[in-house]
Amino acid sequence: MSRAPIGPRAPRPLIGCAAGTWAGTAAGRGDCLHVRATGGRMAVLRSLAAVGAAPGLWWGAARAAAGLRGRCPRRGYAADSAQSAPTFGFLLDIDGVLVRGHRVIPAALEAFRRLVNSHGQLRVPVVFVTNAGNILQQSKAQELSALLGFKVEPDQVILSHSPMKLFSQYHNKRMLVSGQGPLVENARVLGFENVVTVDELRMAFPVLDMVDLQRRPKTTPLLRNDFPAIEGVLLLGEPIRWETSLQLIMDVLLSNGNPGTGLATAPYPHLPVLASNMDLLWMAEARMPRFGHGTFLLCLETIYRKMTGKELQYEGLMGKPSVLTYQYAEDLIRQQAERRGWVAPIRKLYAIGDNPMSDVYGANLFHKYLQMVKHDGAEKQGAGGLWRQRPSATQSCASILVCTGVYNPKGPEPTQPVQGAEEAPFHGHRDFSFSPGLMEASHIVNDVNEADGKVKAVVLNPTFTMA
Repeated sequence: MSRAPIGPRAPRPLIGCAAGTWAGTAAGRGDCLHVRATGGRMAVLRSLAAVGAAPGLWWGAARAAAGLRGRCPRRGYAADSAQSAPTFGFLLDIDGVLVRGHRVIPAALEAFRRLVNSHGQLRVPVVFVTNAGNILQQSKAQELSALLGFKVEPDQVILSHSPMKLFSQYHNKRMLVSGQGPLVENARVLGFENVVTVDELRMAFPVLDMVDLQRRPKTTPLLRNDFPAIEGVLLLGEPIRWETSLQLIMDVLLSNGNPGTGLATAPYPHLPVLASNMDLLWMAEARMPRFGHGTFLLCLETIYRKMTGKELQYEGLMGKPSVLTYQYAEDLIRQQAERRGWVAPIRKLYAIGDNPMSDVYGANLFHKYLQMVKHDGAEKQGAGGLWRQRPSATQSCASILVCTGVYNPKGPEPTQPVQGAEEAPFHGHRDFSFSPGLMEASHIVNDVNEADGKVKAVVLNPTFTMA
């Protein structure tokens, strides 16, 4: 069973990857093939063909830039030497898995008591992969350290926008940045030096923001003609005033970066847009999920289509379930193992999360990609040797779904229609196809503490010793 994406199919659909990077770096605005859930091998091959170039592309950048669940075995992992080196690693979601809002989930503390040795070091490589983006990487690492009781390094944390470091062709462009938190600092960490926030744009053109009567200018300001044109848009996370951000982003796209002048006809293709965090919903302290940045993207896409009759295009979509994000995480797992002196290659990854659409879908999609690489040598495909390549040792990625966050085991299954509907609601992004198989977890467990026990009991490498 398959279902088309929400709304008309985009003219240049993505796989949640870097369209301009993976399939056309030299041109700057390339194409990336869409994931069609037909079940056939050729469909998967065509869908992931453009992904193959990515590992080599970002290997050098990740090196230079340096970004659990489970019921652990009672006596812990013994992986403190090369002789007992682990051959697997964990990719851990944060919200809904380790924490709910500012409250740590007790099962997470129990799990890490067994995953951390007496020296405060992890016994297996772990990377925290979150779709949050309204915080600095270093601050998120400090926050996790305080909550979990051991030191988490910044390069063990991947935020939703971390892979934007790879989009160097836009780093010298003047970019409008949307979101909240340390926006300018985050943009600079990612490599973007010339950014304008939505608030700065609003101050330059006060007459653009008209929804809130209290914020409207009391007098008509003089028109400005000295404001440098904006050359692209960065969507790092959900903003605070959605009506302001939606209006001003649309103004920039429809005016080709000159909102003070406007254009009679909107340009198409429009200015490049990079976006991260496609989560429609996320779980905090409330009993029901909260709107995520995916909801904001849906609003922006709908408004753009309604006003222009065309689809909003993305040069890159990152954060889970993007394959690019998992490749980025895989490299950090490998670097972590190398720093610890673990000589055995990391063969398997366990991705633990609470959201079937982002965590499970993303892990399963990455697993399909790894199988493609193994069978067809997909990593050798790409943009004609424009970047250095490094083969991946990882052979598989298993998805583990916990019940402490978005997923509700008492509710309808994510792949089943709700009462009165013909189809299951699809919470994924427009540029991802509905595929029931990709939303089925390898294992469903109560919490992160139980997940690690599942790893030990079901799929643990028999050569890996337990202390």
